[in-house]
Amino acid sequence: MGTSGIKLTGRVIFKGDPGYEAARKNWDPHTDRFPKVFVFAQKTQDVANAIRWARKNNVPIRPRSGRHALEPNLSQVNGGIVIDVSDLRKIQLNKNSGTVVVGTGNRVGRIVDTLARQGYIAPFGDSPTVGIGGITPGGGIGPLQRTTGLISDNLIELKMVDAKGRILRANHKQNADLLWASRGGGGGNFGIYTEYKFRVLKAPAKATVFRVTWPWEQFEKVVKKWQVWAPNASTKLGSELNVGPKKGGNVSMLGLYLGSKNEAMKQLEPILSVGKPTQQIIRYIPYREATKFLLAPDPVLTQKYSNQFSSGFSRRPFPNKAYKVMREFLEKTEGGTPAGFFFLNWGGAIGRLSPKATAFYWRNAKFYVEWNSSWVKPSHAAKNIALARNTRKKLQPYIVGSYINVPDQGIKNSGSVYYGKNYGRLKKIKAKYDPNNVFNNPQSIPPAN
Repeated sequence: MGTSGIKLTGRVIFKGDPGYEAARKNWDPHTDRFPKVFVFAQKTQDVANAIRWARKNNVPIRPRSGRHALEPNLSQVNGGIVIDVSDLRKIQLNKNSGTVVVGTGNRVGRIVDTLARQGYIAPFGDSPTVGIGGITPGGGIGPLQRTTGLISDNLIELKMVDAKGRILRANHKQNADLLWASRGGGGGNFGIYTEYKFRVLKAPAKATVFRVTWPWEQFEKVVKKWQVWAPNASTKLGSELNVGPKKGGNVSMLGLYLGSKNEAMKQLEPILSVGKPTQQIIRYIPYREATKFLLAPDPVLTQKYSNQFSSGFSRRPFPNKAYKVMREFLEKTEGGTPAGFFFLNWGGAIGRLSPKATAFYWRNAKFYVEWNSSWVKPSHAAKNIALARNTRKKLQPYIVGSYINVPDQGIKNSGSVYYGKNYGRLKKIKAKYDPNNVFNNPQSIPPAN
């Protein structure tokens, strides 16, 4: 059939159609754009048709899964086509092989809950509404990673539509380079993914969850101790530490231990003895309840705060100079917003793979750090974006790399910052699967010459 006969299939919403405004909304309001058309794929062939239509009509393409893009022009673009996979929601658990096949439109929380009910672990980050489609190729970090590895470390097969509209499978036997690249090489680079197959682990019957809160004034003491304690705690323990703005914020630690409350208390003792916690919850509960405790509701449409994020990895605890930078940032961020610093402990299963085993390079850190400034009024955007990006410059001596799923478009020559020494190989794989750079965004991987 000639290309002139290409039609958009699936649920198609053009600009001006009913439902367009709802389709346009992303989690972060400052990423909203005005695409020409949205295609909500009902099956993989709809994605293929949409790509072929876009190329015929010379329209820029953006894939979208969970609407959690944190920078503009990643999952939407003015005048473009958004190929949205959020209706691809298959979840097929195979207990004999210890694997699950999922459609890339699933939100993380739905997969976690479906598997937990059947006694299996699905790794997750800090929000249930993030799409599995985007979090997976970017790596996929979270409180279970020291036990399970990254979300992408568990990816063993995928289905992807390439720039010509061909449906490809990748696993260890076929298109193995594409599987390698899809495990940390970032979404939106090689094609549009429609299905993933993961290895899964059995869940424990119960787990210990914890939430501890300290007054903001104690943040330096707590962070100092956490940075030494958390990376060396049991690999069954995952801990996230948040420090909010000086105006109205506090310090809070959330996490889980895959074991009894007694063992958890022994692990937690060093951090609990720091400062004076104002709240301390430690509970040994059924595993499914534990996942609910950690994944607080996070509705997608649309939060009132816009954010500028940045991120990195640390190989050693922060020196005093870094705390000065943190304090300055936290004093300047807008009070009563979700702004602040976020830390996640590293190690365990993440470090068992070499940096070149998958596209995800930053394996030898002690902890991950991200920070974000937040605002409501559009007139406050520029100063908050500058604040987050200047903080990155000041923290540069104390961090390496950056996490592609928490992108910062202020980073110049970002390829080696996101992908380390894997960047060269990623450009070659890009050239093989998308030589004409059909799938691109402000920081996408260019094809090798």
